[in-house]
Amino acid sequence: MTTPAAVTTPQAAPDAAPAAQEGPRRRTALVTGATAGIGKAFVVKLASEGWDLVLVARDAQRLGELTQALAQTYSIRATPHPADLSTTSGVESVEARLREEAFDLLVNNAGLSLNTPFLKSSVEQEMYLLSVNVHAVMRLTHAALPGMVTRRSGNIINVSSVAGFAATMPGSTYPASKAWVIHFSESVGLSVARHGVKVLALCPGFTRSEFHSRAGIDMSKTPNWLWLQAPDVVDAALKDLRKGRSVSVPGWKYKVLVGFMRHTPTRLLRRFARGARVRTGRDTE
Repeated sequence: MTTPAAVTTPQAAPDAAPAAQEGPRRRTALVTGATAGIGKAFVVKLASEGWDLVLVARDAQRLGELTQALAQTYSIRATPHPADLSTTSGVESVEARLREEAFDLLVNNAGLSLNTPFLKSSVEQEMYLLSVNVHAVMRLTHAALPGMVTRRSGNIINVSSVAGFAATMPGSTYPASKAWVIHFSESVGLSVARHGVKVLALCPGFTRSEFHSRAGIDMSKTPNWLWLQAPDVVDAALKDLRKGRSVSVPGWKYKVLVGFMRHTPTRLLRRFARGARVRTGRDTE
């Protein structure tokens, strides 16, 4: 597994913060799910470009260590904001920060999947998935946009998935949640573009991270050529954002796949999905 550029973690206390630099206001980003995978790749990339950062994740210790490492390595201001986005209090704390401070970029990266098909999962499990993949994305976007519109400048990247383009994972509600993120981002983006604000739905395929292992999903049989590296996903997203695109699909192989899913009749997609379930013996990814 390849991880984003290595950052040496210093021994300083996790809650220590570097002094703010004097001069013009620096670009500032808030990134959720910031301690691993695509989220960590985002913060490393932005830090290397001189952005100040607010990092959101559940693990306070891990979050503090990462912010210290970024601040000392790249001489930026990096602030940890521990929050569980599956809870009302966690989302509200991040909402308040987005309303009170001027952010140039919000990256809604936090997300999860269930290793349980719908008929075997509980309502509580499904609500947990929706709370992070849908509700948190909506609420944080809603909190950030008014300030960006007023300043007539700002960017939001909502991390979705190629799975959001079609129901190709029988029994899984993950694709439905990611389909919502795509359509939500495109719709909101159309409404705020005239105010100088960009909204991008980032739709990666399989990406090397802790995502699948945290969900207890065995990906050992997935061919190596299907995997993307998180830093490459981030580079593609930022490039597409600069170009003003509303959807970013990193990697030519996944661009082809998405084209197939968008233009193939639903009947054939369903047949393909059923065949994939039989071949893998799985009801959900």
